[in-house]
Amino acid sequence: MNSDTLVKEAIIKDVKNIVSAEQVVTDYETLYDASSDRYRKYMKAKRVLDNPLPTAVVYPNNAEEVKELLMYCNDNDINVIPRSGQTATEGGLENWKDLALVIDGSHMNKILKIDPYNMQATVQAGVPLQALEDELRKIGYTTGHSPQSKPIAQYGGLVATRSIGQFSTLYGGIEDMVVGLECVFPNGHISRIKNISRRAGGPDIRHIVIGNEGTLCYITEVTVKIFKYYPDNNKFFGYLVNDVEDGVKVLREVMVNGYRPSVARTYSPEDARQHFYHFYEGKCVLIFMAEGPEGIVEATGKGIEEAVEKFSDGIVKQVDSQLIENWFNQLNWTQQTIDDEIQGMIENDKHDGYTTEVSADWETITKIYNNVIDRIRNEFPRAEDLTMLGGHSSHSYLNGTNMYFVYNYEINCEPEDEMKIYHHPIQAIIVEETLKLGGSMCHHHGIGKYRNEWTKEEHQSAYYMLESLKETFDPKGVMSFGNIYPVQEGLKYQK
Repeated sequence: MNSDTLVKEAIIKDVKNIVSAEQVVTDYETLYDASSDRYRKYMKAKRVLDNPLPTAVVYPNNAEEVKELLMYCNDNDINVIPRSGQTATEGGLENWKDLALVIDGSHMNKILKIDPYNMQATVQAGVPLQALEDELRKIGYTTGHSPQSKPIAQYGGLVATRSIGQFSTLYGGIEDMVVGLECVFPNGHISRIKNISRRAGGPDIRHIVIGNEGTLCYITEVTVKIFKYYPDNNKFFGYLVNDVEDGVKVLREVMVNGYRPSVARTYSPEDARQHFYHFYEGKCVLIFMAEGPEGIVEATGKGIEEAVEKFSDGIVKQVDSQLIENWFNQLNWTQQTIDDEIQGMIENDKHDGYTTEVSADWETITKIYNNVIDRIRNEFPRAEDLTMLGGHSSHSYLNGTNMYFVYNYEINCEPEDEMKIYHHPIQAIIVEETLKLGGSMCHHHGIGKYRNEWTKEEHQSAYYMLESLKETFDPKGVMSFGNIYPVQEGLKYQK
């Protein structure tokens, strides 16, 4: 038995003394699954991952157990991978250390309080988003949060990754929904940010936690806003438009005029083909959904129609609203969706493609889009292998919008080379063009481990603030090694 094995066995023994033995899982299949997330999904499915397995997966039952586990890891220089939901897409759950504990919050799964009078709900970190949504729907309310991972995502992960949902243009991102929270730092300190509608007591310290991607602390409890639910009032709008820029002009007009549809999207023809193949006619697709009280829906619908009329030169035709509604009803993942995708990768040597999402102001977003598409088509060495290259804008604000770049390709290489030959070069072009024009390289998926080489360029002079948070709250660097902050040891996986 080698020294590494002895050290790992000693860690497992110690951890079983902190929590019960039943809360510690060490079988190979569990550790292999926990060693990576959806970022290197094809390599994972093909069983060729080259990063270390974690030492164990641990399932704490409460904040006190999280505290004891973090203190133990901090004292013994063991990497901590906070996990809650396991739907990460940017390598945030991937392990890059020989000694690591995945601390999974799914056993902390109690809905603690639903408070309709104060319009908020408090949950433990392991509560699935869908579970809270289902309970709220019974009494006429909604979370307003609907990422594609909604059926399986959990609140700790949603907050840690600064997630956003499909209805964000109306309800906002998770950062707009979080009222208060509880989190644990690696030194064992438990912080509780109280549930207050607004305060001016210094900087908004919620944002130290929201979006920290597990690099600073472990989230154990969250309080979020809830909203009244008016499903009978929903209205859908769909249009075929000439190009992405025409669609973005309509999105901007709706937003700057003060309307807030829950959904506002425009798709390139390539991206539209995979979603709206039965009616897109080779054109871009522009869609909206208005929801809320009847008066607001009527006013929003009128605002959408006025914006479409103003830019009618770019509109090809209107689409039957039922087609748009039907599409929305089939949009979310389920665990079966993920399982089927994995099986398809194993059997067919292909996958469903990747996305890289960025954001910018209105005048810049289409410049980024056009520059990226042009560079990939003309500079990417494997451009002939691309089977789809396009994008869509799906989250808009008063002063700008996002762009999802979506791409797929024939995999003409060994599974272990796929990311370096295909995905990484494409993503690099997207990030480079976005930063060159002053946009953000990540709109909501987060930095994870595979965009961290650009973190300093993303934040520029403000990186001082981000770096100082890490030095203060995780001085020994045991939390989510490689996430957000660039590390030399990660280059062998990135390049």
